[in-house]
Amino acid sequence: MVEPRSIRKTNPLISFMNNMLIDLPSPSNISYLWNFGSLLGGCLVIQMVTGIFLAMHYCADVNLAFSSIMHITWDVEYGFFLRSLHLNGASFFFVCVYMHIGRGIYYGSYVKGMVWNVGVVIYILMMGTAFMGYVLPWGQMSFWGATVITSLLSAVVYIGEELVVWVWGGFSVSDATLKVFYSLHYLFPFILVGLSLIHLVALHEDGSNNPAGVPSDSDKVPFYHYYALKDLYGLVVFSLILFVFAFLFPYALGDPENFREANPLVTPVHIQPEWYFLFAYAILRSIPNKLGGVAALAASLLILFLLPLLHFSWVRGLSFNPLGRVLYWTLISDFIILTWIGGQPVEDPYILIGQLASAYYFIYFIVLNPMGGYLGDILMGLRRTNRR
Repeated sequence: MVEPRSIRKTNPLISFMNNMLIDLPSPSNISYLWNFGSLLGGCLVIQMVTGIFLAMHYCADVNLAFSSIMHITWDVEYGFFLRSLHLNGASFFFVCVYMHIGRGIYYGSYVKGMVWNVGVVIYILMMGTAFMGYVLPWGQMSFWGATVITSLLSAVVYIGEELVVWVWGGFSVSDATLKVFYSLHYLFPFILVGLSLIHLVALHEDGSNNPAGVPSDSDKVPFYHYYALKDLYGLVVFSLILFVFAFLFPYALGDPENFREANPLVTPVHIQPEWYFLFAYAILRSIPNKLGGVAALAASLLILFLLPLLHFSWVRGLSFNPLGRVLYWTLISDFIILTWIGGQPVEDPYILIGQLASAYYFIYFIVLNPMGGYLGDILMGLRRTNRR
């Protein structure tokens, strides 16, 4: 008779899961900030399961999309719960991903280039998936948000106008656009699952980072049961908060304008995306030139790829770098300001504040973060010149 333990070690599929979730050597000092990785996996499962059930009743037709959402909410058994869970789950998904990225920047996790770069690709694909999902209810903000964002493609040199018509499937956002967005919104989560597996495999090649930022090969514990139970606790707390929003405040994070069916003849007074896009939207609006705004929007995401290349410090993370910590929290403040500005009208003083905050966002990644690491090494006495 084969012992369960040997099956866990020898079976190809089970051994893969065992190395990922049971016997994985993990640093003994990682904190609850490392829980957001598992929470993101839980969010992805929730979004995919609820999305599949919603897709069974949704109609990707401009004449029926809005009505089908109302039908799901009012007539389908547990339809209100599924839609509310999916709607709020998207916001919580981005809360977790921003916490995950913030933790990675603070503790220098980006020095693992492969892990970080795959993570950035996942983040960008997430934003695309969320944007297309926001269009599907076919409310006023869905329609006009799709019109504004897709029109930005016209800034591409030479092929911009043709590219917009190709994406729209016509000369305006129409039924063809909705069907394309619906198909891609259904497809992209499965690509995210594949990228997440690559992210995990790359992470487990060298092992997780830790708050001290030092090698921890001599002080590791098995993932189960130490961190498996810790992640389970995090998932329970996360689920409770998500259910509170889903049942008691289902539309608190949405836009009231989306309760109106899309009308191409009536433009909303203030067009804005969901809150998790507002920082990028503020950067886009801070540049008066259309091409410059699109370039700044793309750069605000792609600049994350530069972090591993601009790390000049001999110490990983900011735990022992007081200057770096001060600069890091100015970045967090700047991100919050950009998110606030993105929801404000395009008028003074919001325009100037947005331009200053956008400039600081790029200055931090290109200048202040590398400089903070280098100067932090000097303050800690790690870079001393020989003097006669």
